[in-house]
Amino acid sequence: MSSIPEDLHYTKEHEWVSGVDDGLTLTVGITAYAAEALGDVVYVQIIPEVGSTVTAGDTVGEVESTKSVSDIFTPVSGEIVEVNQTAVDDPSLVGADSYGEGWLFRIRLEGSADDLLSPEEYAALTSGES
Repeated sequence: MSSIPEDLHYTKEHEWVSGVDDGLTLTVGITAYAAEALGDVVYVQIIPEVGSTVTAGDTVGEVESTKSVSDIFTPVSGEIVEVNQTAVDDPSLVGADSYGEGWLFRIRLEGSADDLLSPEEYAALTSGES
């Protein structure tokens, strides 16, 4: 089973979010569980440009692998403040280091992040999937 870092929050769509407890700028990526399910990631696209405002649940990009294409959703509302160009240029980072260098974007939180899952809730979600 994939590792589930205890210091992150999660979504039912298999994104992770860091910085929820630290401040207003959150980092978002896809979980190792999602990366393993995708296989070799060959393409990453983040659609909103820096400075764009997005609403929680919006599709903000896609991750393509040799197996499939998956949409990326923003877990919270806010302003996109940074896109990880390194991961866009080298999509393999998303699979190889999903919780580190493979992060996707940073967002300045507007509103709350109350709908995110705890590590325990995410573990329960993924343990029921195959």
